[in-house]
Amino acid sequence: MATFIRHTQSSSYVSAWIRRGTFQLNRNTHNTLLIWRFIQNKRNSSTMARTYDSALSHLAALQSNRAITSLFTPPAIPTSPSPSATTSPKQDLNALAIPEMLAWLQRAGISQDDLAHKLRCIHVAGTKGKGSVCAYLTALLTHGDSDSDGSVRRAAGKVGTYTSPHLVSVRERIAIDGAPISRELFARYFFEVWDACTEAARAELVARQAGARGEAKGEPERDGEGISEEELQGPATKPFYFRFLTIVALRAFLGEGVRSAVIECGIGGEYDSTNVLPAASITTSVVTQLGIDHVGMLGGTLPEIAWHKAGVCKSGRKCFTRRLSGKEGTDAASMAERTMQVLQQRATEKGATLVVVDDADVERWGGVAASGKGAGSLEGEFQKYNQALAVHAAREHLRVLATESPNSDIGKDIGAVTNERLEDIPASFTSALQHARLRGRCETREDEDLPIMWLIDGAHTAESLAAVAQWFAGKINGDTANARKILLFNQQDRDVAKLVSGLLRDIKAGISSPGDGAEDPLFTHAIFTRNDLEGRKAEEPPRDLSVQKAAAEAFSAASPNTPAGVLDNVADAVGEARALASKYNDGRRTMVLVTGSLHLVGALLQTLEPDAEY
Repeated sequence: MATFIRHTQSSSYVSAWIRRGTFQLNRNTHNTLLIWRFIQNKRNSSTMARTYDSALSHLAALQSNRAITSLFTPPAIPTSPSPSATTSPKQDLNALAIPEMLAWLQRAGISQDDLAHKLRCIHVAGTKGKGSVCAYLTALLTHGDSDSDGSVRRAAGKVGTYTSPHLVSVRERIAIDGAPISRELFARYFFEVWDACTEAARAELVARQAGARGEAKGEPERDGEGISEEELQGPATKPFYFRFLTIVALRAFLGEGVRSAVIECGIGGEYDSTNVLPAASITTSVVTQLGIDHVGMLGGTLPEIAWHKAGVCKSGRKCFTRRLSGKEGTDAASMAERTMQVLQQRATEKGATLVVVDDADVERWGGVAASGKGAGSLEGEFQKYNQALAVHAAREHLRVLATESPNSDIGKDIGAVTNERLEDIPASFTSALQHARLRGRCETREDEDLPIMWLIDGAHTAESLAAVAQWFAGKINGDTANARKILLFNQQDRDVAKLVSGLLRDIKAGISSPGDGAEDPLFTHAIFTRNDLEGRKAEEPPRDLSVQKAAAEAFSAASPNTPAGVLDNVADAVGEARALASKYNDGRRTMVLVTGSLHLVGALLQTLEPDAEY
């Protein structure tokens, strides 16, 4: 099984043949080929269309990230800590991840020299807050000029941002100067990578066949000799979804003249597809707050997860992280201490400098409140910790760029923004932080037709939902305290009952006036839905609602006086929330908290913005 996993990780039986000299067919690949043939049959011409819609169709045929992560089974959690917290996890499923990704880059025509020479990257890993830190970094590098003198932009150059996942459009993942790349650019670079992988596979096939012709007659035909042109041009010769998009992003950044790039890890760090960036291209790195997630790939304890995340540390560079802590004398404090030791030891092993940002320093500074205007405005008191990491990393990035620049004036110009103290950031940095944008994270949105305030966050772990609870409680404690409250929730992959009960507990803990009695309901209604955008068609079988029913049961156990319903799609869930809000017609506002899943948030935004371009 381990061998099978390593080879299917590349999303291609052709890549397994390329690496091992054999051509193997497995069920995943067979299904991928069926999808590809369906796409091919829909075309009226043998010429591949080079449109955005065609690129999306091709992308859908690639092996999904879920198919890859599902191959990793959670490891058994030891009853006692290992003697060395910094020992590499014993699981070996990731062993070929970086060599394979380097091979895919080469097939796509991207060299390590090009990346090292042309890009200067800030690499961001962590469990929660990665997206927010990337949004703040992007804002600081694109809008952080001191006194409008242009020094930051001159040093940073054109700024690229690569993040995941996307909420509505895949183009959200690849941005230049803070805006998603256009449909035309996405299609151009998508097919450049697609075609390059096809031609690389063709060349390797020719080389294999030439070698086979030199063997003695009578030998059985080697696997791989009968590959069709359709298979060469199809998804079987391409990396899986996340790897492919990572390559497309790097190709776009190189092609569009990006100088500074903010790169978010997908999962982990040490073996993540983004960690093929050469050390010379990294100016600094960030490890945001850690939590338990992706245990099958990263381990089930914070020290194990920290080992992976610290993989973004690079020799001679600084890595910024927030100090973990816990109440003195508790297991949480002991775990936090061990986790910080792992981060420090890993940084030392890699020759990097770990810079720990203390909460006390951040709290003394106070952070910068969001502007509150425009979609994606980053709210939440906890964001100040993400802001602090972004400020430190942006300053270090600019400092490194200044030392590398032959223009001595750049170093003088950006001196004001590279001061170490948070309290000394220039007004331009403050403005940039205020206007940072990230959809679906602590986002407040007013309904266009009804007195509804949509409070939207894609939190999906216990730690991130605790932060959402704090944010939502703050809204309740404010001028919206008398509003009706509806919960719209889904989470497909984790312990949904535990997450729902924890969310309710944390919200109640944060409310300054929880009500007249223990039976006073926190929400007036709760809706649990699948992430499907629309209802099923008549010919479709009924959808599995077991997770949603389990969530509703957990909610009812914690809040027995609140009606809880289950639906199979987001459009109907939004319609139900709107119907509940309009039913009373008494002038009171309705707050709808939408959380538990980024996929839920993406479907919600599509429902609320039906005319948006995706």
